[in-house]
Amino acid sequence: MEKNDDYEKKAETLKALANPVRLCIVKGLLDERCNVSKIQECLKVPQSTISQHLSKLKYAGILTGVRCGTEICYNIKNEDIRELIRVIFRILK
Repeated sequence: MEKNDDYEKKAETLKALANPVRLCIVKGLLDERCNVSKIQECLKVPQSTISQHLSKLKYAGILTGVRCGTEICYNIKNEDIRELIRVIFRILK
């Protein structure tokens, strides 16, 4: 049986994804990495709101941020998270 900490981590990941804006951000990052400005343009949400959501996704271990010149580009951290997002959108149509 898995340790309780393992369940806590999994639950935190799912909680981070259980927000429409964060789920939209992560789905959008399936195909390419983006910076805050590009994400903000797509979602029509204030940049400060996007930054808060990105922070929560990074803290949950879902996203990574890589410096691209003067900006930070965000990407999904690993293939397991990518597969989880694909499954969510395949099953919950």
